[in-house]
Amino acid sequence: MRPRRKLLLLLATFLFILLLAQHVRNRQAKGLPLSHWFNPRERPDVLTTTTWHAPVIWEGTFNRWALESYYKRRNITVGLAVFAVDRFLDKYLKRFLESADKHFMVGHKVIFYITVDDLFRVPDINFGPQRTFRIFKLDSEDKAWSHDLHLVHMRTLRSRIPSHMQKEVDFLFSMAANQVFQGDFGVEALGRSVAQLHPWWYFRSTETPPYERRPGSAACIPFGEGDFYYSSSAMGGTPRELLQFASHYLQNTARDSSNRVHSSFESHLNKYFFLHKPSTLLSPEYAWDPRLRLPPQMRRVKVACFSERD
Repeated sequence: MRPRRKLLLLLATFLFILLLAQHVRNRQAKGLPLSHWFNPRERPDVLTTTTWHAPVIWEGTFNRWALESYYKRRNITVGLAVFAVDRFLDKYLKRFLESADKHFMVGHKVIFYITVDDLFRVPDINFGPQRTFRIFKLDSEDKAWSHDLHLVHMRTLRSRIPSHMQKEVDFLFSMAANQVFQGDFGVEALGRSVAQLHPWWYFRSTETPPYERRPGSAACIPFGEGDFYYSSSAMGGTPRELLQFASHYLQNTARDSSNRVHSSFESHLNKYFFLHKPSTLLSPEYAWDPRLRLPPQMRRVKVACFSERD
C-alpha cells in the first residue's frame, strides 16, 4: 500500500473512532426514559415537573436501582470541576473533596478537575477506588483576573473542556468549593443540562426573585418573565453543554463590560437557563443553606452550602 493511501486510511479510521465515541456519549447523555425511573406522584407536596416537562429531583421521586443498572451498563465517567484559590483553597477545598469522595456518584468512575493558584497548598486526599484527579494551575493571565473568581473559572472551563474534559467524561459538574456533601449525590442528578434550584428563593415563590432587570445588561430578564431562580453553587450536564454556557457567559460579560454594566454571575446563569431550559432541575436538597430553617419538604440534605463567613 502506498504511504499516502495508508496515511489517509489511518486518518479516516481515527475520525471514525472519534465520531463513534461522540455518538456513544450523546446516547448516554439522553439517559433512561423518565417513565422508567421518575415517580413524580410520590411527592405531591412539592413541584416535581416543570412546564417544559423537565423533572425536579427530590428524595423519593427516583428509582435509584433502575438508574444504577442503566448507567453501570454504559460504564460512564463523571467529572467534577472545582475552582479554589486564595481563602477557598485553604478553608474549603479539603472538606469539599473528602465529602465528594464519600458521596458523589458512588460506584461510578469520577475524575476531579481541581484548579488552584498554588500547587503546594493543595490538600493531600486519599481518594477511594474509581476516583482520579487532575490538578490545573492558574496561568499568569488568569491570575490577573483572580478578583473575579467566576470569570476565571469560566475561562478555565472554556479552555479545559475541549482540551481535556470532553474526551474523558460523559457528564460534567461544576461546583463551588464552599460546600460539603452530606448525602448521596448520585446518577439521578445526571442529564443533558442540569440546574440547581436556589434554596432561599425556591421557598419564597410569592416574592420577586433578584433577576437582573436592567435592559442594558445581557443578563436582563424582563419584568413579568422568568421560570425559577437558580443557584450558582452547582450546574452540570454534558461537557458540550457546560462549554456552551461558559462561552455564553464570557461573551456576555465582555459585552456588558464594554457598556460599563456589571451583573452577577448568578444573573447571567439565570438568563442562560431562561433562554436554554435545563433538562433536569435539582431540588434545594442538593444545595441547602444550613443557616435556614429546614422546611418539611426537605427530606434529606445532600449538600450543605456555606457562606464565606462560615
